[in-house]
Amino acid sequence: MSALSTQHKIWDPTWECADRATTRSHQQDRLLEVVPYVYDRVPYYRAKMDDAGVRPSDIRSLDDLRLLPFTTKKDFHLTYPFGMFAVPPAELTRIHSSSGTTGKPTVVGYTAKDLDTWVELVTRMVTAAGVTERDIAQISFGYGMFTGGFGLHYGLERAGATVVPVSSGNTERQLMFMVDFKTTALIATPSYAAYLAEQVANAGLRLGEEVVLKWGLFGAEPWTEGMRQRIQSSLGLSATDNYGLSEIGGPGFSGECCIAKEGMHISEDLYIWEVIDPITEEPVAEGETGELVVTPLWKEALPLIRYRTRDLTAVSTAPCACGRTSARMRRVTGRTDDMLIIRGVNVFPSQVEHVLMETEGTSPHYLLVVTREGALDTLEVWVEVSEKLFAESMSKMSRMTDLQALLSKKIHTTLGLSVKVKLVEPQTLERSQGKAKRVLDQRPKD
Repeated sequence: MSALSTQHKIWDPTWECADRATTRSHQQDRLLEVVPYVYDRVPYYRAKMDDAGVRPSDIRSLDDLRLLPFTTKKDFHLTYPFGMFAVPPAELTRIHSSSGTTGKPTVVGYTAKDLDTWVELVTRMVTAAGVTERDIAQISFGYGMFTGGFGLHYGLERAGATVVPVSSGNTERQLMFMVDFKTTALIATPSYAAYLAEQVANAGLRLGEEVVLKWGLFGAEPWTEGMRQRIQSSLGLSATDNYGLSEIGGPGFSGECCIAKEGMHISEDLYIWEVIDPITEEPVAEGETGELVVTPLWKEALPLIRYRTRDLTAVSTAPCACGRTSARMRRVTGRTDDMLIIRGVNVFPSQVEHVLMETEGTSPHYLLVVTREGALDTLEVWVEVSEKLFAESMSKMSRMTDLQALLSKKIHTTLGLSVKVKLVEPQTLERSQGKAKRVLDQRPKD
């Protein structure tokens, strides 16, 4: 703790350390500007609000936010490509997009002012994670239309770090740069960080000598505390979680501090957050798990009202040991649209990952295979065993049998569901350069 504390600084103490009353007052002032801006400039939103029987004049306080209709990814699909924008394409400085489920991507865009604000958001986040002007930051996110690569790139530069824009893939080159440039900060998905750790070990690279990483900034997919601990020990770094979505601006909505690592600090001066029951759409109590809903307060090009992220989390407004007073969101446990329903039981990949990461002999690589036998759905969990266990099991197969039985029991206890466990050799499951594929659904499409 002392070593981290001596390096710790806060990028924007005015807002990151503001008291609750000041933050709430500022959010209300901004909301009262955003709602008429959206109503006047976005015909699609105007129609949504008219259909809901609400006018901008009805919004007088933060409590009135609930009167406004939700926005979902479907709205982007219905208005593709620019129907959600408040400015014409000629006024945009940049366009990004994320993958869509209907064959068309979700298109987002930024004015010059939006880009400057976005960079400021990411700079707060990377500073909280420990990065300073003394660091060399290797970005292993993909560039291109994905917001992650460019967002982290400019935020890290503003924080003063030296940026290595290696992008995703080409793991051999990643390791070469990491060693030769003496990279101190790694930016990637947690699953790719786990893969890099595996390759560091395979190459026999020495931590603290050839690999001198200090910080790991990981996001873009759910991961567990167990996965964090494994990555930290295998790469010799301090790993923090961060969160963002293209629709709400990209990375920068929230990120963990390197001091406490007890939730991701939300930039509340620039976002209003809600946590709702995804079924009833009613708010849940503070600290309870629900779906995150976000209203950005800074976007000129693409303002949004009550965007349903589909991500499950919980939020606390308790002050943090790092000195920040902003609300903190818990690590995302899954998405409402990623949830599997197996024989009436709700299953999230993160629940299985939690079991695997606390069980010796497993690796961070797994796959949930869903099939249908007759009228019943079945779940089989494919798990790569560790190199050490695989080597030992060649002479003593009982080790594999015991692990298989243990995992079956622990997963059953966690899910309340009987599953098959299939142990596979190291390096068997497909590796991802970006977001990991955790589910293979082989059920017939009805």
